[in-house]
Amino acid sequence: MTKKAVLQLGALTCPSCMQKIENAVKNHNGVENVKVLFNAAKVKADFNDEETSAEDLADVVTKLGYTVEKIKVKA
Repeated sequence: MTKKAVLQLGALTCPSCMQKIENAVKNHNGVENVKVLFNAAKVKADFNDEETSAEDLADVVTKLGYTVEKIKVKA
């Protein structure tokens, strides 16, 4: 089933950070759509919950060296 995740990040300092995060999350198995909002420091992603989870997406971001402060999931 497709779910929507919103990851609240620590501050993003440059547009290349945004692109780096977007590419990494987009390439993660089970992700259907992703958008990084630079000014709001958020990642919005649609994902298949049979293949991945919001926590897995947060791990992708933290492995890049960024902080995930909060995770919200909607069905």
